[in-house]
Amino acid sequence: MARWLPRSTDLARFCQKLNRVKTLEDDMMETSFNRCLSTIDLTLLGIGGMVGSGLYVLTGTVAKEIAGPAVIVSFIIAGFASLLAALCYAEFGARVPKTGSAYMFTYVSVGEIWAFLIGWNVLLEYMIGGAAVARAWSGYLDSIFNHKIKNFTETHVGAWQVPFLAHYPDFLAAAILLVATAFISFGAKVSSWLNHVFSAISMGVILFILIMGFVLAQPKNWSAQEGGFAPYGLSGIMAGTATCFYAFVGFDVIAASSEEARNPQRAVPRAIAFSLGLATGAYILVSVVLTLMVPWHTLDPDSALADAFYRRGYAWAGFLVATGSICAMNTVLLSNLFSLPRIVYAMAEDGLFFQVFSQVHPRTQVPVVGIVVFGLLMALLALVFDLEALVQFLSIGTLLAYTFVAASIIVLRFQQQKVDAPPPAAGGRPSPEPREGPSTGELKEYESFSDKLQLVDRDKIKEQREPGQLKAAFEPYLEFLSDFYPGEVVTVAVVTLMVSAICLCSILVFGNTHLHLPTWSYSLLLVLFSLGFLLSLLLIWAHEQQRNTQTFQIPLVPLSPALSIVLNIYLMLKLSYMTWLRFAVWLLLGLLVYFGYGIWHSKENLREPRPQRVSARYVVFPSGSLEERVQAVQPGSQPTAGLPDTDTEDGKR
Repeated sequence: MARWLPRSTDLARFCQKLNRVKTLEDDMMETSFNRCLSTIDLTLLGIGGMVGSGLYVLTGTVAKEIAGPAVIVSFIIAGFASLLAALCYAEFGARVPKTGSAYMFTYVSVGEIWAFLIGWNVLLEYMIGGAAVARAWSGYLDSIFNHKIKNFTETHVGAWQVPFLAHYPDFLAAAILLVATAFISFGAKVSSWLNHVFSAISMGVILFILIMGFVLAQPKNWSAQEGGFAPYGLSGIMAGTATCFYAFVGFDVIAASSEEARNPQRAVPRAIAFSLGLATGAYILVSVVLTLMVPWHTLDPDSALADAFYRRGYAWAGFLVATGSICAMNTVLLSNLFSLPRIVYAMAEDGLFFQVFSQVHPRTQVPVVGIVVFGLLMALLALVFDLEALVQFLSIGTLLAYTFVAASIIVLRFQQQKVDAPPPAAGGRPSPEPREGPSTGELKEYESFSDKLQLVDRDKIKEQREPGQLKAAFEPYLEFLSDFYPGEVVTVAVVTLMVSAICLCSILVFGNTHLHLPTWSYSLLLVLFSLGFLLSLLLIWAHEQQRNTQTFQIPLVPLSPALSIVLNIYLMLKLSYMTWLRFAVWLLLGLLVYFGYGIWHSKENLREPRPQRVSARYVVFPSGSLEERVQAVQPGSQPTAGLPDTDTEDGKR
């Protein structure tokens, strides 16, 4: 029985395979794609991904059913929470200007299997998200024509009553996806130009809504007679925040496009900041005018803005609102179809997904196979499947990606940088070396004052500690940690921090409802897990981190990523158990793909040196001395029976 059990060395080697990180090229600007996107292009892609149908539907739904006029506060808090995740993406996008977004960021810092699972979940997220937006686009257009398209389809094609399938095939949704797929396959510049057109129309409509809305605003709609500003209290504001958070999930299209940016080190952080700021401002201002135009409790959740203008006597404005909504949904469709094939390309290029998806068209310089295949799959989803039950699945994949990117920021920031030469002194000049005498080899004195200053600078550089090492101020108190490799303690602390965050959020979410904990144990567990979280945070902070001023860096590390981790885990635990069940099934399918294909075809697997079997043979001579002969045994060679061949002199002995 024991001989069938794996040896500890085999298990260690297997774990190393799972957690190996991606080796980056020396020149990360080299790419098969066309670097043609400017900061404005990336900003409009991000705005297109965030300001979609949610602006026209989500604001009214949250205002009426969850938070009231305090939906404004919900959007402010959600925007700040999204900013924490967005800054993590901005730093990675500037440091690693490669396509792949969260998948790539996790691969270069955490490990291979985690990166694959993140990419696998993001893949499904984009597929379901694109198909759901296409069905919403179709339904919105159909409602303008009094549902004639739906009635015609049900009459001439038929209706279904099958679980997980739509009530009728949505040919219009599938058609818009196929048209968008065709445009995306023409190249990044064509996609960007099309996004510019739809974004410009959408922003023009938003500007009209804001101007007309403030003209028609009535402050009495926030008065106590109408229920007040926050009728559902703090709990309603926080519940609204959890819903509004998902309005900002489109900014990762910017990180996925970093390999096609002309100057990603500057363009990616700026585009993420600009797009998130503009999207947050649009959501907040539209919420203000919507709740000031009509009383919040009379809003129509399905078409709040159009209905508000209609009730104020501006029925013609509904046409403009419908135009803006359709254009906004078009930008979200383009964003999904633009990002998905590039993430699949990154996985295939690394060998973790099927190699056919790594092909780039020589003329358009886009992954055309991935665009066509996943465009068709998305169209099929929109055509026949009921996506309402699957839309919540989008949240868990996004939040998991945010969590791993935040953890990756901490790990990467406290890792040693690979440098080929010693760092230069201040001013960019190399440190002066002591000058030797002409013949004696003795050191000459530093005669000038500037020489003495340079010598002091050189000594300071020698005293500087490497990233991941314990800070000098903490060494007397944490001396036992100085024996570990740089970054090793930080990695363990990050794992501890995430476990503490999971336990803390579990108590907050389930402590009083599902677990029915008494007050004393609820409070005790909260204190214990909070202490574990804070101690892990302090332990990370006690180590040196990289100081790189060449690219953007998120401030207040490790505090900012840690707050993002807690928030994302809390929101994940608020999702329904059916969402977690579907998530587990999808993860199992992903593990089958990884262990069946990815782990064997990974480029990092090909880079690993093949271990050679080594055998040691001992020869005991009559004198009692022991001589060891070690030889490498090549695969397929026949073992030699008895003693190895020795030279003539040894044979005589």
